[in-house]
Formats: sequence, C-alpha cells, structure tokens
Amino acid sequence: MREDWIECSFEDLLAYEQPIKYIVESTKYHDDYETPVLTAGKSFIKGYTNETSGIFDNLPTIIFDDFTTASQFVNFKFKVKSSAMKILVPTSKLVNMTFAFYYMQVNRVRSDTHKRYWISVYAKKKILLPALVEQKAIIFKIEQLFSELDSGIANLKKAQRQLVVYRQSVLSSSFPKRQKKEISKLVDNLSQGWSPKCINQKSTDNNQWAVIKTSAIQSGRFIEFENKILPDTLEPREQHEIKKGDILITRAGPRVRVGICCLVREARPKLINCDKVYRLELHNKLVDAEYFEYALNSPEILREIEAMKSGSNDSGLNLTQKVFLKLQIPFTSIEEQKQIVQEIESRLSVCDKVEETIKNSLLKAEALRQSILKKAFEGKLLTPQEIEKCKQASDWESAEKLLERIKSSKNEVVNN
Repeated sequence: MREDWIECSFEDLLAYEQPIKYIVESTKYHDDYETPVLTAGKSFIKGYTNETSGIFDNLPTIIFDDFTTASQFVNFKFKVKSSAMKILVPTSKLVNMTFAFYYMQVNRVRSDTHKRYWISVYAKKKILLPALVEQKAIIFKIEQLFSELDSGIANLKKAQRQLVVYRQSVLSSSFPKRQKKEISKLVDNLSQGWSPKCINQKSTDNNQWAVIKTSAIQSGRFIEFENKILPDTLEPREQHEIKKGDILITRAGPRVRVGICCLVREARPKLINCDKVYRLELHNKLVDAEYFEYALNSPEILREIEAMKSGSNDSGLNLTQKVFLKLQIPFTSIEEQKQIVQEIESRLSVCDKVEETIKNSLLKAEALRQSILKKAFEGKLLTPQEIEKCKQASDWESAEKLLERIKSSKNEVVNN
C-alpha cells in the first residue's frame, strides 16, 4: 500500500441510477438503427434500436450487472435491455470514471447468490485512491500496456483463423477424386436415438444412465460429459447405448448445428444417443471409421451436406435419413484409406501443437491483463521517476484533499 493513497469506498466515487426509464420497448433490433441496446455482460451490445426517447446520455458512465457484478465502460448514448443493472455515474466532477472502471475489474465479488449486489455489497467495498494527477498517469500506462497486449492477441487470433483454413486445406487435398460411394453402401446400421424428459444435470458417474445432448457432437470430437441424467423412473433403452467406433452425426437443429460429425473414439458405459443424432455402425471391411469421419468433415462434403438440409427456418432444419444415405464420399481400398488417415494425422498433429501453444498464449495474455491492473491498484505500476513527475505537476493535489473535495460535492452528478 502506498502511504500517500487514501482509503475510500466505491460509493464515495460512484452514485447509481436505476435503468427503468432507459429500457428498450421493442426487441426488434436492426443494424441500420442508430442507438445501441446494452447489457453489462460479455455480449455488451444486444442490437440497435430506432427508438428516440429514454436514451441515456450522461457520459461517460459504467453499467453494472447487479447479479453477476460484471461491468462495462460506456462513452456513447444508449438504451438498455433490462432492469438487472445499475447505471453508475460520478458523485462529483472530480471523479475519474475511467480510473473507477479499471479499479472495478480487479474488485469482483463472488456472485453465486441470486441477489442484487451494488447497494448491499459492492458499493461498500474499500479501495485506495491516489491523487488525480497520478490516476491519469496510471490510466495512460494501463492503456499503453493494454494496446501492446491487444496487438499481440490480435496476431494470435489471426493465427488461429489461419489454422482453421489450413485444416480445411489438408482435408480438401487428402481424398481421392476418382471414385465415390454412397454412404448407404458403407453402413451396416443407421439409427436415431431417444430423448425422454431428463434431469437437467450432467452425469459423470459411469454407473448412471444418461442421454447425450447434441452439443456432445463437435466436428471430429465427442464430448461425453455433454449429457443429461436419465431419471431412475425410466427404463433405459439399451439398444441406443453409444459404443466405441460409432459415427455420430446431428440430424436436426439450427442450421450451423446440423450435419456435425464425429467418431466415438472412447465411450463411457450407459450413455444413450438422443433422437436428434444419427448413430452409424460402419461396414468395417469396406470403410475405416477415421477415414469416414475425416471425409464427412472435409469442405467438399460439408458443402453437399449443407445443400441437403431441409426446413423453412434456419433455427430448425433437418437432414433426412433418405437424403443423407444417398450422399457419396470419396472411396478407395481400406489399405489406402488407412494410409490417407496417417497422412492427415501427421499433418494435423503439427497444427494441434501450434493451436495448443496459441491457446496457452491467449490464457497468459488474459492473466497478464489482470496482473497489470493488480499492479496498478497496488501502487506498483508507475516507476519512482513517474510518480515524482506527477508530484511536480502544477495541478498536483494530495489524495486526502481530493477525497475531501469529492465528499463535499457528493450527490452533484456532473459529466466527467
């Protein structure tokens, strides 16, 4: 703790306004409309409205999710989605809202109880306040470091996107073009599962029956914990139990989730297929399971599957069994299929290692962001020379004097 910083609470710096009069009347948003509709959560901008009344314009401000304690800094006019937030405004023109916002990012509270947190908990949290000149220097350094960090993150995300393109390129170039065979000729059995009313909890117990959700099927990956518990009152339909070596493909749902295919490489017992997923048992003398999975995830086959989807609404499409079984995939001998799989996996394994490195780097970047903020509000971000420069400024005023003036003008809500 810096001796020249002074203790106060968030409510000394921030007052709140209830959002009721700023709630949007219609949720028929359009990108061409002018006014953003905000939430304090990660999505932030829910859409844009053409409503002209009830627009918040006392800026800058902080919107605070009263149930999760998430917050967003806002410096543009807006409306809000719901009343589950507080709109935070400065108690005085001397309050630096940017500094207050950054401070809030390292002052999250456990929000596992469903209650409103600003008045009862968060506003009363104790913080340490530096002089206003020093606040501005801290903000400048935070944003300088964040800018460098954001540039690095942008490069990492660009590399991630390039890996996706590379994966698709590998699959596109790996399969023979000269011969194709209908899926119906390669499958011994195709079934769709069972979706009774389940308990909305995932099962991690191998001795407990559960039904998978469609989210268990991802491109080339089976996630067994994406399931719901089958009630003890229902008799399990064991004929739908998922086995190692099964091919699963989603047959119904939103457009982006229909036609997703994976091979079950490992399967826990007592896991039942749901009715929105086809389960394929392959003719293993004709087709290798991994070859089949890679083929169905190749760009050319994905385009054909896309054309096969039927339905009038993108939120609820189908891939019918009759149409799906007529789909033709590249075909060759079982020996050549295994060789193709080896070549694909050799090339993708390098890709996997690079992707893992990128993911770890992104996690480290987020940890570094928090570390920067933590150092800032422990008084350790500025060097002794930078602090001394602040103290030599003509408008230097001690933190103690600043807080006195803020408190004396409290309840005077003025634009910063």
